Amino acid sequence: MPDIIQLLPDAIANQIAAGEVIQRPASVVKELMENSIDAGSTSVKLVIKDAGKTLIQVIDNGSGMSETDARMSFERHATSKIREATDLFAIRTMGFRGEAMASVAAVAQVEMRTRQAKSDLGTRLVVEASEMKTHEPCQCIVGTTIAVKNLFFNVPARRNFLKSNSVEMRHIIDEFQRVALAHSDVFFSLHHNGKEVLHLPSGNLRQRVVSILGKNYNQKLVPIDEETDILHIHGYVGKPEFARKKRGDQYFFVNTRFIKSGYLHHAVMGAFEELLPKETHPLYVIFMEIDPSKIDINVHPTKQEIKFDDERLVYNYLRVAVRHALGQYNVSPVLDFDQETIMTRQAQLEKQQQKAAQSGGSSGSKIPDFGGRPTVTPREQSNLQNWQKLYEGIDAFDPPESPETHVTIESDIEMDDEGGTFSKVTKQPYQIHRRYIISSIKSGFMLIDQQAAHERILYEKYLHALNENAPATQQQLFAKTLNLSVADARLMTEMLPQVNQLGFDIQEFGKETFVIHGVPAEVKSGKEEQIIETLLEQYRQNVELKLDIRENVARSMARSTGIKHGQTLSPLEMQSIIDELFACEIPYQSPGGKNCFITYDLEDLAKQF
Repeated sequence: MPDIIQLLPDAIANQIAAGEVIQRPASVVKELMENSIDAGSTSVKLVIKDAGKTLIQVIDNGSGMSETDARMSFERHATSKIREATDLFAIRTMGFRGEAMASVAAVAQVEMRTRQAKSDLGTRLVVEASEMKTHEPCQCIVGTTIAVKNLFFNVPARRNFLKSNSVEMRHIIDEFQRVALAHSDVFFSLHHNGKEVLHLPSGNLRQRVVSILGKNYNQKLVPIDEETDILHIHGYVGKPEFARKKRGDQYFFVNTRFIKSGYLHHAVMGAFEELLPKETHPLYVIFMEIDPSKIDINVHPTKQEIKFDDERLVYNYLRVAVRHALGQYNVSPVLDFDQETIMTRQAQLEKQQQKAAQSGGSSGSKIPDFGGRPTVTPREQSNLQNWQKLYEGIDAFDPPESPETHVTIESDIEMDDEGGTFSKVTKQPYQIHRRYIISSIKSGFMLIDQQAAHERILYEKYLHALNENAPATQQQLFAKTLNLSVADARLMTEMLPQVNQLGFDIQEFGKETFVIHGVPAEVKSGKEEQIIETLLEQYRQNVELKLDIRENVARSMARSTGIKHGQTLSPLEMQSIIDELFACEIPYQSPGGKNCFITYDLEDLAKQF
């Protein structure tokens, strides 16, 4: 029997490795920018065309490479970062595996130009599908320029699985921002299709955070700085009142390397315990400096997972550091044990009144100050008198001796003569737990989810508006300025025509700034920014589903402006929801796929008793 196990050619092996390292254009951006940082660059420029599908180019002013190093950089497991296995436990560079350039060159057309400061000429290489096409000297600036063209040109299945340009560009911006946040002392710029998207001068961390996330974030930041024998924790967390529904603005860096960790996120959320509204997430940009020998970053090819020698200790340090920062800047509530309660002050008041009466003083005489503390105010005195009236006569109340106590409850529901069916049923709907609406029907009753039902109503309304005519717009007396992050501003620009067709009047004003001149008539004044923020988050989620932009915007608007769980409704509002729901084309499900209502038959209920 002939041998069947064969050694794979390097080109195929590189393509297999690329499947783990290079998942989308953003993966290429991450690897190339980290290489630029490792080369000691102080300026990094990223140029993108067609969301990275046509071109990804990184230009840096780093140390550059010699002719031999330039060629070796495209070989598998060729790296300048480590020499032996023990070096894995002392890594402070971004890259070290020696797979990135070989993986990129296996699935794209790559051109590199590089020159060291001591050399008069640089080196130009062209590699296509792991095959070296050109290797020649050239004139170029000091540093390295790498252009990756036609990503996945030789792996059409991978290229077909790429998302839309807006989604892929958002992932690129995310990777760009992570590297830029970790290195605030380096200049970065991002250009897409000939337009500069981000321009980040070198500066301190706070300036970099504000430049990336938006100018309005400056007032939201609370600094952290705690140093122990094991690690140094520093960075910023957001104030609780600025927490958002999404989890996008959350960054962990360990030795300047971005990581993802649900465990550490739980520690931060624990520090914010009882400070955040329900289902909201705080902003944080947290750096941890720790001895490399105490961590293992060689867990996954993307190097975004990490293991600590003592995870519980890091967890506790992080939680305490965040909590201390919030307390130090008067963000978290504190107990004031010196504060005198109203009841104690009232007791003092009564004693003073008794003394005044004994000495013949008037009951309306002025109450003196007790120990330098403020006197009882008229409002407090009135409140206490009301409490006293509430409990007047409670001591004189004698419960009946007989245990046979009868309670009569009046009801709108009556039984017929045979006691088998309902002869009178209330027609007015009512609300339970400020979440569901109960409405009687001939065969029993119907339980309606108020949020899902209202989202279905609004979804069809907005979809009709996008296809036919825009609803009425309520013009603002004073225009409001809206500052967004770069990623959100790109989304807003993309969806702006459809948003304005729904009744908004929003105009672009500068790079990441928009002006709100008007809102739909049903949007409450003062809720504009909150609705747009929610709209952006919902739109971002729906983009992943590749929905039609009109359907996407209609679904996002319905989710943003719909009635929420916990909102009290009047009988008239409940009846209006019921009527409008069953006037919809599809009343059964919300745009997100949830049931709008469930029916219960009397026969089924009878079986439960």
